[in-house]
Amino acid sequence: MLAHSDLAGADEYVTTVIRFVESGIFKPARADVLAELQELMRRTERLGEAATGADLEVARAQHAYAVLLDLVHRRFLEAGGSPE
Repeated sequence: MLAHSDLAGADEYVTTVIRFVESGIFKPARADVLAELQELMRRTERLGEAATGADLEVARAQHAYAVLLDLVHRRFLEAGGSPE
C-alpha cells in the first residue's frame, strides 16, 4: 500500500521524539508531522473503505498505527509547550 512509505517517515519522526523525551530534550521537527499524520489517517480510512480481506487488515493496522503516532507526537508537543 502507498501509505506504508509515508507511515515509515512519520514513524522516524516519532521515534526521534521518543529519544528526545528519554534525554529531556524538546526539539520539534521542522516538518508538520501532525498534518502529515492527519492526511495519512484520512488516506488509510479511504483505503479501508475500498479494501477487503488482507488489504483491509493492513489498512486498519496502518490507520491504528498512524493514530498512535499522532497521539505520541501531540503529547510531546503539549509537554514542550509548542503551539503546533
